Amino acid sequence: MLLLIELRKLTTTLAGGAVVHLIATDPAAPVDLPAWCHLTGHEYLGPVDGHDRPAYGVRVTAGATATRADRPWHRSDV
Repeated sequence: MLLLIELRKLTTTLAGGAVVHLIATDPAAPVDLPAWCHLTGHEYLGPVDGHDRPAYGVRVTAGATATRADRPWHRSDV
């Protein structure tokens, strides 16, 4: 859950097309990240090699669907 809160905060500061590598040891990350990207419109790039811990890539999409700051798995317009 904290991963999505931090990711949401970060994506609001980046330009469309920016790629973020998230290091996440939470076993739910490979499920939560693609679901959140599907909800928001950001692009889930999958696992990223070259890190000493599990890492996942997300490409920021300009004009992505906004989510709530305290609950990034809920759209802010609902």
